[in-house]
Amino acid sequence: MPAPAAQPKAGAVAPARRRQRLAPQERAAQILDFAARLIIEEGLTELSMERLGREAGISKALIYNYFPNRNDLLRALLEREMEVLRERQVAQTRAATDFRDLVLRTTRTYVAQVKERGALLQRLWAEPAVARLVAEQNVRKREEALRFMVHQVIKTYGLPRDVATSAVDMGMAMTEAAAQHLPTSRNDVDFATHVCVSLLIGGLEALTREHGRPAPRPAARKAPRRRASRA
Repeated sequence: MPAPAAQPKAGAVAPARRRQRLAPQERAAQILDFAARLIIEEGLTELSMERLGREAGISKALIYNYFPNRNDLLRALLEREMEVLRERQVAQTRAATDFRDLVLRTTRTYVAQVKERGALLQRLWAEPAVARLVAEQNVRKREEALRFMVHQVIKTYGLPRDVATSAVDMGMAMTEAAAQHLPTSRNDVDFATHVCVSLLIGGLEALTREHGRPAPRPAARKAPRRRASRA
């Protein structure tokens, strides 16, 4: 049986909780973690540096050492969320065995990430000042992903570049729609991924029948020359 906790003597002052000393990078990550939790649970309107300090158990002044203002903190949080998704996408891209597996892995990763962190992402993107700060970077990263997938489509299906570019651009929009569809439906991540990938691959195969390069014909084999028989 555990011993009963010792009772403080009358008039004794409880020792103050010592703040844990963290490396700067760890402290910044901790602040962002608490900010994310607060936004998800209560919304952006409840986030202030003072409230965040109380939640994290640190002073408001210390938060300002890492993030000069609220918008800088929200920008850093949104950039971190986007970077986590990109790192997961890169890992799945490297693990893919063929084009269909690539589409399946990257689509599922995106849909799952939005399901897990969609409430946070939606609220951050809805903040105009924050969205403007990361818009250029987001467009650049999207264009990089677009170029990569266009190259893969051309290599796999032999589509002209303009057709492949349009197909990939619309396909990326479809993946975003599949992720946004989840909260209002009874579908799970796997089903939403299956439907999206089936539409994407089916569409590319249909485009290939109309626009794809015909498979090269095998070179005709030359008949062996007959050696003249000696008389």
